[in-house]
Amino acid sequence: MNLFSVSPSGTCPPANVPRPACRTAMLLATLAALLPATVAAQVRMPDHERAQLAPRERLLINDGWRFTSGDPADAGERLAYDLRPVVKYSEDGKAADAEPVAPERLAAAGHSVLKPWILPTGNAFIADPSKRHVRPAGHPGSDVSYVQPAFDDRAWRQVDLPHDWAIEGPFLPEGPYGGMGRLKSWGPVWYRKALAIPAADKGKSLFLDVDGAMSYATVWLNGKLVGGWPYGYTSWRVDLTPYANPGGRNQLVIRLDNPGESARWYPGSGIYRNVWLTKTQPVHVGQWGTVITTPQVSKAAAQVRLAVTVDNAGSDAAAVDVGTDIYALDDAGARTGGIVARTARARLAVPAGGSSVTQAAVTIDKPRLWGPPPTQQPHRYLAVTTVYRDGRAVDRYETRFGVRSLRLDANEGLSVNGERLPIRGINAHQDLGALGTAWNYRAAERQLEILAGMGVNALRMSHYPHAPELMELADRMGFLVFDEVFDAWERRKTPLDFSLVFPDWHEQDLRSLIRRDRNHPSVMAWSVGNEVGEQYTGKDGAAIGAKLVAIAHAEDPTRLASSGMNFAKPEMALPATLDFISLNYQGEGIRQDPEFEGTDRIRTPPQFPRFHDRFPDKPVLSSESASAFSSRGVYLFPVTRANSSITRDGRGGDSVNHQVSAYELYAVDFGSSADKVFGSLDQHPFVAGEFVWTGFDYLGEPTPYYTSRSAYTGIVDLAGFPKDRYYLYQSRWRAGLPMAHILPHWTWPERQGEVTPVHVFTSADEGELFVNGQSQGRRKKGPSEYRLRWDDVVYAPGEVSVVTYRDGKEWARDRVVTAGAAARLDLSADRTAIRNDGSDLSFVTVRVVDDQGNLAPRANQRVRFEVTGPGEIVATDNGDPTDLEAFKAPERRAFNGLALAIVRFKPGQAGTVTVRASADGLKSGTATLQAAPVRK
Repeated sequence: MNLFSVSPSGTCPPANVPRPACRTAMLLATLAALLPATVAAQVRMPDHERAQLAPRERLLINDGWRFTSGDPADAGERLAYDLRPVVKYSEDGKAADAEPVAPERLAAAGHSVLKPWILPTGNAFIADPSKRHVRPAGHPGSDVSYVQPAFDDRAWRQVDLPHDWAIEGPFLPEGPYGGMGRLKSWGPVWYRKALAIPAADKGKSLFLDVDGAMSYATVWLNGKLVGGWPYGYTSWRVDLTPYANPGGRNQLVIRLDNPGESARWYPGSGIYRNVWLTKTQPVHVGQWGTVITTPQVSKAAAQVRLAVTVDNAGSDAAAVDVGTDIYALDDAGARTGGIVARTARARLAVPAGGSSVTQAAVTIDKPRLWGPPPTQQPHRYLAVTTVYRDGRAVDRYETRFGVRSLRLDANEGLSVNGERLPIRGINAHQDLGALGTAWNYRAAERQLEILAGMGVNALRMSHYPHAPELMELADRMGFLVFDEVFDAWERRKTPLDFSLVFPDWHEQDLRSLIRRDRNHPSVMAWSVGNEVGEQYTGKDGAAIGAKLVAIAHAEDPTRLASSGMNFAKPEMALPATLDFISLNYQGEGIRQDPEFEGTDRIRTPPQFPRFHDRFPDKPVLSSESASAFSSRGVYLFPVTRANSSITRDGRGGDSVNHQVSAYELYAVDFGSSADKVFGSLDQHPFVAGEFVWTGFDYLGEPTPYYTSRSAYTGIVDLAGFPKDRYYLYQSRWRAGLPMAHILPHWTWPERQGEVTPVHVFTSADEGELFVNGQSQGRRKKGPSEYRLRWDDVVYAPGEVSVVTYRDGKEWARDRVVTAGAAARLDLSADRTAIRNDGSDLSFVTVRVVDDQGNLAPRANQRVRFEVTGPGEIVATDNGDPTDLEAFKAPERRAFNGLALAIVRFKPGQAGTVTVRASADGLKSGTATLQAAPVRK
């Protein structure tokens, strides 16, 4: 942003900007041009003068909110968005693929609800003007005590955003709450913040931009109802301008009212993403108002097309000029070098209270292309669009983008920049484990780093819009994104889910997502639904699918759109409306085991060839594959000799301790092991690839044991510790990496002389196993075999080792040993230097080890954490899905030898932080952290 904002000619701007401010700007601009950058950076204007000249300000307003739960007595029943059905019966553990049903809809006639005042917030995303909503007169809720500007909120809790109030717990051990993570995330809550809006902002357009709030948000400013948004995952905006008091007091109030039984997973709570105050001149680039595409891409040159929407909130028509400069970005996302391309300025007439669009095209010579590592690099560019009125810059808007070509083909799968890339993807829910859904950049970055180490190149945003910063991370790190918007349409999966508002809000939510995300090079396709009940309703359901796909095409004609299907068959109506075939579990077949014959559950033979034959021109991919179960470090016997098994007691499951065997052969009833999925994909090379359910364990939906807190399907556990399955995927997805991984651990005093199968995950094709130096034979992977198995090994304490070979040459080795008694705690931090901004995090791993440093793989000692210095523990975890201790607890039982502490510096404080872990009978351990400079 150019804070000086003088006109190109160097003359003062029109009289509506004070002359002293202009003279100051000209002087400082001159100094900035003459002085070294390090000196010029220290030159500052008075805040009020800078505000009058700045073409756009986007201020993060996360600090200093007040929070409370529950409505005041004087609210009564007047603040409901709409009437909700009464949930008469609650259930937990319903099959994840149970058929959705029609929701109960209630008429609000005669009842006071806020819906008529909230609906107009989404008008900008309704294409047909005749269907936009007219706001009634008045300001409901203005007389409620919490809404009134003079209300004394000093007794409320002070919080900073992002804020997930429910993650603090406590967990709910009783009741049907497993599906939503055993954390109470429902009920009305309130946030209040005094906004600083200086007098210099008079005449500007002022917007509140909320990246995500859970859910049914209502916003008041200065006692006036501004608007709101029901869907808890959408990023949305309300216009504060008519209600703001520049130079005076401005009190912002937000009420949320997340329903119970509104999700099949932990939805989070509160204002859990970033919130911004955006200030513009009345004539400005609209919300997400740029569209950048790269229709022609080669190594020699790339054509870049830009469309810019300019809004005019003023009372007079405006004639403006619009131009865009393009810069290259470095790997960290900072502008580097000079302008690489520039559009000619285009003259645009913008009507009062309306919008206009201008289009331009430029060529970038020898473009730096965006693509997924390791064979490509995620290079990016920055488009800086400036709007000029009367020769003065009135807005400046930045858009990051990438230059790349992408194609989904029915026979060749996915190609990026002409290179065929198998999709090696995972499904992701948005929670960050012990941090809940409160957005944290470092926590999300750490998750992606772990996934990249496994070979993941794609993410499916299941089953809703995720944080906009996650899209930025995907762009920067080179992950492809299958961007999804809904888990339900008109038919419900839980009694109070999005189906209640889908008829009124589907267009606004879908257009909002696509406009927000369409410039991200990481986005490979759109998903308009997941396992929706309309799969069952024939032409009526297909009509909804066709409407959603048409909206996606209208907003983004460059990408394909689909919906994840776990029931629809090739001859049914819905698949024909979709651009490509997106299958959940159907490729491998669903419930083909004999014991499911005669049941009323979904039973489906393998469907990849049937869909390919019926739709030979449509690409096919597996939007959900596997859904395998395991608990890290838990091994149960006997071990199935099949390559995939359902989970039951005696078949990988333990219904007493609520754990699942980590031999990585067991799955949900409708799913499959990784091995079975690999075989199916290899047999059907036209399939573009897979998105595994899931990358990480996530809060809620803890199939098959609903008394637990979190899922068992992750390749990585909730604390971020890889399960054995991680190395199975790594062996396939990073086939060039020399690696071998032995399971299980080898500390089994109670199994002396008993058969204890040993499996090896390796990128090699054969290997020889040794127990205490004695060969157990040499094995080679056969057709459709993806692990090496020695199923008849007899346990004896000591050492198990493997030597693997590829093409007859030694490739990689691994060994495990029998651990001695737990002796000490070893601590290691993922980063020992972190910023002291209160947001950056260090993830400190505790390993319980014997006196030789070997992991004690069954240790469960209670670990106590202490911090000295200017730091604090944010949360602790251990990856155990059954652990119902609150995440904020400063102590945590180790789970199979591991525990985790998440630590940060107190904002602005420097020095050294020491993290100490202790446990009864064990030698303590420490880790030391240093404060790194805060990034500008």
